[in-house]
Amino acid sequence: MNYYKKYVPYLFLLPAGIILLVFFFIPFIQTIILSFKDYSSSIYHPDWVGLQNYFKLMQSPVFYKVLINTFLYLFIAVPILATVPLFLAILINQKIKGITLYKILIYLPVIVSIVVAAIAFKWLYAEQGILNFAMQKMGFESIGWLTDTNFSLISVIIVTIWKGIGYYMMIYLAALMSVPKELYEACEIDGAGFFRKHLTVTIPHIMPTLALVSTISAISAMKVFAEIYVMTKGGPLNSSKTIVYYIYERAFENLDLGYASAMAVVLLIIVMAFSLINIMCFEKNKYQI
Repeated sequence: MNYYKKYVPYLFLLPAGIILLVFFFIPFIQTIILSFKDYSSSIYHPDWVGLQNYFKLMQSPVFYKVLINTFLYLFIAVPILATVPLFLAILINQKIKGITLYKILIYLPVIVSIVVAAIAFKWLYAEQGILNFAMQKMGFESIGWLTDTNFSLISVIIVTIWKGIGYYMMIYLAALMSVPKELYEACEIDGAGFFRKHLTVTIPHIMPTLALVSTISAISAMKVFAEIYVMTKGGPLNSSKTIVYYIYERAFENLDLGYASAMAVVLLIIVMAFSLINIMCFEKNKYQI
């Protein structure tokens, strides 16, 4: 009986292990193998070229442009997605009338399909759309939100932020329930104001959740695809093209699977680096032996 009990935990882990093997490890190994091949001559009989695809990446100005766009996406979207939902969660966590309605309204964008949201914002950003109409009424010139290289990327980022605020707000709301009420009462007795109370009590208690939201939003920002595909196709002049969309373009439009696989490996390394940074900065005490 003890012999069987010893292996029971492994039986429970087996389904998750099979799923990881089939949907992560096997595709990951295949992607690495594909990155060492050249499909330009034949998609059915590729040539083995070693690290040539990686050397091409390092010499490609388009790749560097795409990489810069990806990091811009990351550094603009993530701070907003990590702080604004927290502020909203703190406000909604107060005892106010109609709190359920506010939660529904803020969370509503999350349940809307990203494709539907992107199409709606594309109409909103159109040359004769509502935004330009309002700006003309206020005496300003219309802006090419999706056709101007200065505005195309930020216009797509706004959609990502609008779509994600409600989701991360709910994560923060769940974390706020674990903060002891007695600490807030002690702060009020000491005369601490609203902001001081949350800086000294709320933020330290939900720091793991803050780290989680920062990591999730960073990975999501680096993998953004649907908004760009629907709204800009990476244009104009690659100004809104990120690395995931560029991988899709080279793999499925140009059928350059080796080059796209090399970019996918680079993306995986970057994502893993951000995850390690998160562990070192926020959760290093968990992994100390």
